[in-house]
Amino acid sequence: MPQVSLYIDKDTLVKIEQLAHKSHTSISKWVGNNLKRLIKDDYPDDYFELFGAIRDSSFTRPENLSFDADIKRMRI
Repeated sequence: MPQVSLYIDKDTLVKIEQLAHKSHTSISKWVGNNLKRLIKDDYPDDYFELFGAIRDSSFTRPENLSFDADIKRMRI
């Protein structure tokens, strides 16, 4: 398995150690899991370029609704 060296300040290391300990895992595994979470691809490449690509008359913007149709809310 490949290895990576990180150079971080002492305060950050202390926080990572505490979080790894709290999650009952090693520092290496904690850092690896969090890096995977950060770089996870949530959307396919070019996903956002599809916005507006469909030209269809059935796709219409709904008319604005009045707040009069809203229900009363309780204040807490």
